Amino acid sequence: MKTTKTFLILVALLIATLTFSKNAYAEGTAVPSAKLLSFDSSKIIEKDVRSIAIENIFKKYNSPLLGLGATYVKYADKYGVDWKLLPSISGLESSFGQFLMPGSYNGYGWGGGYIYFESWEDGIDIINKTLRGNYMDKWGATDVWSIGPIYAESKTWSVRVNGFMNEIEAEYKSLLAVTPTI
Repeated sequence: MKTTKTFLILVALLIATLTFSKNAYAEGTAVPSAKLLSFDSSKIIEKDVRSIAIENIFKKYNSPLLGLGATYVKYADKYGVDWKLLPSISGLESSFGQFLMPGSYNGYGWGGGYIYFESWEDGIDIINKTLRGNYMDKWGATDVWSIGPIYAESKTWSVRVNGFMNEIEAEYKSLLAVTPTI
């Protein structure tokens, strides 16, 4: 009797399974859930890699500027200044922000190091803006070699800043060599 009940239940389940359709036919009422957008991912990767290159150099030198790589790139791009220049100036003038007037956020020797900024970002913005407006547009300085004689009295300033720029550039190129393309 028990086996007969079990057999009848199995037959009923088999009939129910075969009777009901397996197709949901949802495609007739489906709507697109998201519009596909096209974009140039290489530009995103390039910007990210520039920020990462700066961050890696800051990390190497145990810099308090760590975390500001994207800020340097943002303002350099905004004003059309070489993205490696200001981080490199900070390398020379303050060992990447380690030696400066307390609370000044001036790791660039700006105004002899006595000018105070409200924050690191404020200084990065103002100096990039001034490099563009005064040094580049007004006086025609186009690179570290022509900015150097205006920016600093030292005859070796450009050479030393350029050394840091080359270090950041080498880091950037090494990152590009291992960055997958999308």
